[in-house]
Amino acid sequence: MVSVALLVRLEAKPGKQADVAKLLASGLALVQAEPATTAWFAIRMGPTTFGIFDAFPDAAGRKAHLAGRLAAALMAKAPELLAVAPTIEEVDVLAAKLPA
Repeated sequence: MVSVALLVRLEAKPGKQADVAKLLASGLALVQAEPATTAWFAIRMGPTTFGIFDAFPDAAGRKAHLAGRLAAALMAKAPELLAVAPTIEEVDVLAAKLPA
């Protein structure tokens, strides 16, 4: 069951799209070690626009994820790879279909 999520929007600097995609793909290994990260998706929304959607059972799980290794790696690389700071929205999950 998930009740809260994060919706993160990332805008790559020109020429850094492949680096952002690679960073996001490498994030899967990091979030697999987070027991409270129930669902995690790295997405591409356009030529330079990327995102992350992840869901958690509760606010404590979401807070733990924000303090985790992927968030730290993303923030460390942000000045080099991103045109603007990431937009991080805390959202509520109204309904979800997850694998059993």
